Amino acid sequence: MPLSTQSQDDEEHYVLVASLDNARNLSNILKAITFKDHAVFTATPNGLKVTVEDSKCLQANAFIQTEIFQEFTLKEDLVTFQINLTVLLDCLNIFGGNAVAGTSTALRMCYKGYGYPLTLFLEEGGVVTVCKINTQEPEEPMDFEFCSTNVTNKVILQSESLKEAFSELDMTSDVLQITMSPSQPYFRLSTFGNSGNAHYDYSKDSDMMELFQCTMTQTNRYKMSLLKPSTKALALSCKVSVRTDNRGLLSQQYLVRNDDGQICFLEFYYCPDEEVEEEEEE
Repeated sequence: MPLSTQSQDDEEHYVLVASLDNARNLSNILKAITFKDHAVFTATPNGLKVTVEDSKCLQANAFIQTEIFQEFTLKEDLVTFQINLTVLLDCLNIFGGNAVAGTSTALRMCYKGYGYPLTLFLEEGGVVTVCKINTQEPEEPMDFEFCSTNVTNKVILQSESLKEAFSELDMTSDVLQITMSPSQPYFRLSTFGNSGNAHYDYSKDSDMMELFQCTMTQTNRYKMSLLKPSTKALALSCKVSVRTDNRGLLSQQYLVRNDDGQICFLEFYYCPDEEVEEEEEE
């Protein structure tokens, strides 16, 4: 493959080299967290973590394990840089969507270290394009301190079920209210929009519910404007884990299978908009 013919001199200077036979597998994952222009890339021996934040109230992380890559070489314990995510996606899709059936864009992503650009070698049908994207000093991502020992409630749902719920709720609502409880209504999504109040309930033994672990009743509201970016992740995923901790912080983890059947994870953290006192059930 042409991408493997780079000189050995170049190879020695890179602190990070990651190769994919199909760039679309990376592009699809990154699109799901592109709600702001800039992202922080962190490379470790486990793979790539890409972090995007908004107003310190929302954080999205894409986890792309080393097994996804055909090659993943890291010469330092930790490599981190900030990059314009919109520009990166434009480069990954530089050949457009008109590829001949059965073909794909191969990607070789290289980085020499602090101050250097991220270099992409993209090859399709024997044509190689080289893109260099300026990197920036990474801003320290916010630590939401979401610790598994503080998780009070957790459910795992099939993604199709959550898509159905959002199609029935009133998305003109400013907030999404989430109630999780050991007793009825167990897991309830509520909106308060132009069409009035709407509720969508899941029983703990629903066929759509793969796991139900609730230790206390919690009702919290989250800004719909912050939740909406995660709908792209929901569309890609097959399962979703919904967790809350003792502060009402919300975590959504999406399990995504790429075109090759390999698994990636997308995770979103949300600060609660306000805590709601337990209300009487109808």
